[in-house]
Amino acid sequence: MVEDSRLAQGCAAFAAGRLTEAEAAFRDMLAAAPRDAEAMSNLAAVLNATQRHSEAEAACRNAISIQPSFWAAWGNLGTALHRQQRYDEAVAAYAEALRRNPNDVNACTNLGVALAEQGRMQLALDVHDVALALAPGNAAVRCNRALALLAAGDLARGFAENEWRWQVPDMLPHGVAGPCWRGEDPTGSTILVHDEGGYGDTLQFVRYVPLLAALGARVVLRVQPPLVRLLARLPGLAAVLARGTAPPDYDLHCPMLSLPHCFAMLAPPRGFATTLENVPASVPYLRVDAAKASGWRARLAGEGLRVGVVWAGASRPGMAVAHAMNARRSLPADALAALAGIAGVRLVSLQKGDVLPAGLGMVDPMAECADFDDTAAVVAGLDLVIAVDTAVAHLAGALGRPVWLLSRYDACWRWLHDRRDSPWYPGLRLYRQTAPGEWAPVLREVAADLAALAGGAFSPST
Repeated sequence: MVEDSRLAQGCAAFAAGRLTEAEAAFRDMLAAAPRDAEAMSNLAAVLNATQRHSEAEAACRNAISIQPSFWAAWGNLGTALHRQQRYDEAVAAYAEALRRNPNDVNACTNLGVALAEQGRMQLALDVHDVALALAPGNAAVRCNRALALLAAGDLARGFAENEWRWQVPDMLPHGVAGPCWRGEDPTGSTILVHDEGGYGDTLQFVRYVPLLAALGARVVLRVQPPLVRLLARLPGLAAVLARGTAPPDYDLHCPMLSLPHCFAMLAPPRGFATTLENVPASVPYLRVDAAKASGWRARLAGEGLRVGVVWAGASRPGMAVAHAMNARRSLPADALAALAGIAGVRLVSLQKGDVLPAGLGMVDPMAECADFDDTAAVVAGLDLVIAVDTAVAHLAGALGRPVWLLSRYDACWRWLHDRRDSPWYPGLRLYRQTAPGEWAPVLREVAADLAALAGGAFSPST
């Protein structure tokens, strides 16, 4: 049948990531058979994958009105609602998909993610264990479970489980050949440690690199180009290269976020499993150019607290999921008005490439900052950094500067659950959204605390 052929074509295109082709196939099916619930549900999956979640919701509800027992439509509805941060409705839809089909692995693992993003950690972990039992070899299931374990503070198990990330089909390969370091005695070996993820990931996990060098390894570090000058000051390194540069010969390699797990596999007493109690968090573990830092300190000198601010992350329009996440973690620039005019406070922009909001009297040194080494010199002269969840927050934390981090509702795993502090950065304090997208209450609290700090009366609560 023609419908069967178009269904097969659409499903194959979707599985291969050819979303435009898949959408065309499913729309052709619906043109011929407008009440085909399977075509509607499959179209919804494509719409979810292209971030058109309200359209996906409508398609799923149409499919369910035609065929209420269709479990896949319930699962796709859960995803559409989840991506709109309508968590209670999403949880109910995922649960209905599982009631209709208890073996629906996608609905099960997605339910675990939604529960974790709501902060319902124990229930989330229980659901992830069910998904694991259904599909122990499913890399996406394992990675979703890993992030929940990490967010719950079970770092050792979370980092071990996160090694499945390289088997997720849409995970970008690290592109490094040769055997990976897996906790063997590193003495005398040349080990290439290379970045993965964003700048913040590198700044957070590079703390393990000097520990590896101290074990007797010859460590070559390869990172994003804007980090090369800053990280060249790490102790014990043989070389620091920019990503894309051919490395010298090496014996083993290690992706940056695998370092905690590899240290856990190293035989004691040299190895250790990272826990909440023993995160390597002696700061500062990054050093700045002393002359540049002194120059900025002099230029920013004056009355009052010097407070750096970052209100937005990097937009990634070519990466739909990352682009949507950035929108959730970023503030509109005019929201900074809540921090303007506080007596004894001078705001300093640490935002790269954005137009400064008008009327805030903000100092902007960023035109003179070509890379993170330059930005670090500015940060070193500040009294406080207030930032959304971006690399600058990690930079300030690694430099031992006080950081107030503004965290979105569906917080990144690294900020854990239900804490105001961070084991990764002793000087970091968290201000969390208590409802999706609601920044105003967060900024009111920050403004009150900032006024108290400037007046010498700040007493942090737990």
